[in-house]
Amino acid sequence: MPTPPPADVIEPTDTSSLEIETRSAFDQRLTTGTLAGLTVQGLRLDLDPVPDLARTEVTGTLFVGCRFASREVGADLVRRGANVVPPFSGLPYPTQPSHLYTPDDLAAGFAEGGFTAMYDTRVYEHFRAHGGALPDVREALGQRLHDHGVDNALVDATRAWLAARGPQSVVGVMGGHAVPRGSVPYRMAAVLGWELARADRLVVTGGGPGVMEAANLGAYLSTRPAEELTEAIDLLATAPDFTDHERYTAAALEVRARWAAPSGVPRQRGDLGWARAGGLAIPTWLYGHEPANLFAGRIAKYFSNAIREDTILRLARGGIVFAPGRAGTVQEVFQAATKTYYGTDGASGAYVFLDRAYWTRELPVESLLRPLLAASPFGDLSGTVHLTDDVREAIRLLTAG
Repeated sequence: MPTPPPADVIEPTDTSSLEIETRSAFDQRLTTGTLAGLTVQGLRLDLDPVPDLARTEVTGTLFVGCRFASREVGADLVRRGANVVPPFSGLPYPTQPSHLYTPDDLAAGFAEGGFTAMYDTRVYEHFRAHGGALPDVREALGQRLHDHGVDNALVDATRAWLAARGPQSVVGVMGGHAVPRGSVPYRMAAVLGWELARADRLVVTGGGPGVMEAANLGAYLSTRPAEELTEAIDLLATAPDFTDHERYTAAALEVRARWAAPSGVPRQRGDLGWARAGGLAIPTWLYGHEPANLFAGRIAKYFSNAIREDTILRLARGGIVFAPGRAGTVQEVFQAATKTYYGTDGASGAYVFLDRAYWTRELPVESLLRPLLAASPFGDLSGTVHLTDDVREAIRLLTAG
């Protein structure tokens, strides 16, 4: 029988003191005369004021995804003991992003050229044109560097929240991507996200349409009255089908414009404004044929779907809501159950299945899940499984204690 890896193998390591991700932090460190042993990520060091690195100690420094004023600068750094991984040319995405995406980042270009001109769409078309899930070597290296940067930025973005509130404050919401806007399941998921955010929980979704968008929408409007959430859903329901990419995206942007998130949501390390302005979404360009979910406060978008799925479940230690879904949702149910069974990521919160009839008759996962978790090496964990038709009960289960 397989056993979980040791805790130190999977626990995120705090390397923030060794990383430089902003120009201000770089300029401040430069005054000390040494960058030795540090990692400098994704900075434009070719912009004024161009730093003078000639007399700076750079032994063991890693410059990854940085741009220099000339090739000679990079070559000189290597001669003096630095490691330089330059940004790849010809890619529409950064090879070492220093921060998570925002909805504005993904939607950039829509106002000028519609859905096909969006950053998110352009990256997806590039992804498809270079092999999709089986890219050529050059593209694979670019994607892996990008996803590592997202990994790193996600740790930075969630560190302050977890330090202040603990892992049990992060709740995942899973469910069908094809649920139409305005439908009963969509409205239930939106109320769920609204209530969870108001209860000071960080809402995490897979970043797709349907149930996932609804949950992030609820969190996005959590500071607004319930009537305004209903009004926003009604507006979105004028473009209910995500396959109608242009209208679907335009409606989301209209809602964002009408109910603008609190201003001044900076990217600085430790800021938590984004968590209360939509929560977190973790999508993938593997499903780039689905339009971007534009209601999360921060978006950790990956090329690798496997990394993305594991990351969602690793974070959601405060419980997971499973709304009705098909194969993808069922896969997530048992992937999460594996982590809980072995205690891979520590204690798990409640598994809340919305729509009792669906999960007992149409897809009866309960009959498999309860005996599995009852046999956990850590004792009978079958009590973590709950089925309900009531969003209020789901909220109570996820916020108790």
